[in-house]
Amino acid sequence: MIIGITGGTGSGKTTLLELVRELGGLVLDCDGIYHNLLKTDKKLLSAVENRFPGCVNGGVLDRKKLGSIVFSDKQSLKDLNRITHSAVKANVLQQLENRPALTAIDAIGLFEGGLAELCDVTVAVTAPEDVRIARLIARDGITEEYAKKRIAAQPSTAKFAALCDYVLENSGTVHQFRSKCVAFFRDLGIITSETGTDSTGL
Repeated sequence: MIIGITGGTGSGKTTLLELVRELGGLVLDCDGIYHNLLKTDKKLLSAVENRFPGCVNGGVLDRKKLGSIVFSDKQSLKDLNRITHSAVKANVLQQLENRPALTAIDAIGLFEGGLAELCDVTVAVTAPEDVRIARLIARDGITEEYAKKRIAAQPSTAKFAALCDYVLENSGTVHQFRSKCVAFFRDLGIITSETGTDSTGL
């Protein structure tokens, strides 16, 4: 089964993705794939540099500088996505060739990048904006203003929820959300134990 996982930054998808790994599944982190491609795919880096002059120095992308541009201007973000989506999808398709029985594709642009069509089911992880802001500040060491800009530049929670087959709301503790994720995987038949414990320890 291929599960498409999406949701805005700071929603807390990590707990769900860690569970996929614990179950022996493959996690394709599209943000990570994108940043790795910027180091290995000179054509992609050049395209970004041509569209956003000054954001690449010595062959290295200045992520914060690029972020300050694309998170403040919708057209710039669209242009960046147009440049990166095809490269990321090509890499995902390559990795899916030898995938295990359970695979998760984690992407904010799951639908915009044409990745949702590769999935059997899609799920949106959501959380209140104030919770997301606090998580981003703690995780990335950024200001509240920058966190708000990043969130504002992405699709709304309502849009993620409307596009996906399932929605997992993540406003409580990590333990509470993990329990919700386990229940979700039981509903999908990925975890099949009748007793609450199985070979995965779940």
